[in-house]
Amino acid sequence: MKNILVIGSTGQIGSELTTELRRTYGGDHVVAGYIPGAEPKGELAAGGPSAIADVTSGEQLAEVVKKYQIDAIYNLAALLSVVAEQKPRLAWKIGIDGLWNVLEVARENKCAVFTPSSIGSFGPSTPHELTPQDTVQRPKTIYGVSKVTTELLSDYYYLKYGVDTRSVRFPGLISYVTPPGGGTTDYAVDIFYAAVRGEKFICPIAKGTRMDMMYMPDGLRAAIELMEANPDKLIHRNGFNVTAMSFPPEKIYAEIRKWKPDFKMEYQVDPLKQAIAESWPDSLDDSAAREEWGWRPNFGIGAMTRDMLEKLTEKLG
Repeated sequence: MKNILVIGSTGQIGSELTTELRRTYGGDHVVAGYIPGAEPKGELAAGGPSAIADVTSGEQLAEVVKKYQIDAIYNLAALLSVVAEQKPRLAWKIGIDGLWNVLEVARENKCAVFTPSSIGSFGPSTPHELTPQDTVQRPKTIYGVSKVTTELLSDYYYLKYGVDTRSVRFPGLISYVTPPGGGTTDYAVDIFYAAVRGEKFICPIAKGTRMDMMYMPDGLRAAIELMEANPDKLIHRNGFNVTAMSFPPEKIYAEIRKWKPDFKMEYQVDPLKQAIAESWPDSLDDSAAREEWGWRPNFGIGAMTRDMLEKLTEKLG
């Protein structure tokens, strides 16, 4: 990769991924793509070039790609799971109509494309324990439907046109940098904010509900390492199961209490979030990613908890 465009650079993943890519490839080689009203600020604005890059406009995307001689696109434009259920048409417009525009621009300009999928691409009929790389995908949410479509459409452009498409199925991503924005796994971020602020946490997910999670530094590394992987080694492309840990709410609560023994939590289950969570896997089998491009997480639940509490304490003062 020589010049990279990050679409959705000011979002939950994009803001951190853009910064990490600039550390790796140099600020001048990574363009922060954004939509009006969500302009880059602070370090994100100062660290390199930025440009309006709305996935709903193929012409606009093409102009940016040509202007900056882009050869790799990280397409992070999407609504998160809970928000998508409330705005299904918009979720499709951004996630799928937008992806079509990205892939067409990539085909015409010979760009590689990373568009993340999700554990949400699985559904109630999927095996929930150690969910295989290749298995039934029949999600019951528009978020999940769009992610399955993302995988299939990306594969189609690779097989038909030779576009170098790649993706991972992200689990819940936990970060201290950017607040969550409407995902089912957001509770695993919100609980840390409550702990650091000394507040009781109201958990919207029921006790015993396990979901796969990953600390953001591992998530960023997964995206970059996959795009750097030798294509001759890739049997799968869209998208790889990746994971680092799987836990229910009571497990992360217990880990936090090792550092914050007075921390309190109670359950007030959100029916929509709970229904989505129950349709997702309890744990993923990521052996294909490990075998095909050497994936290994660096953070388990203990190391992540310690680092999250330290970093959030610094951030919140």
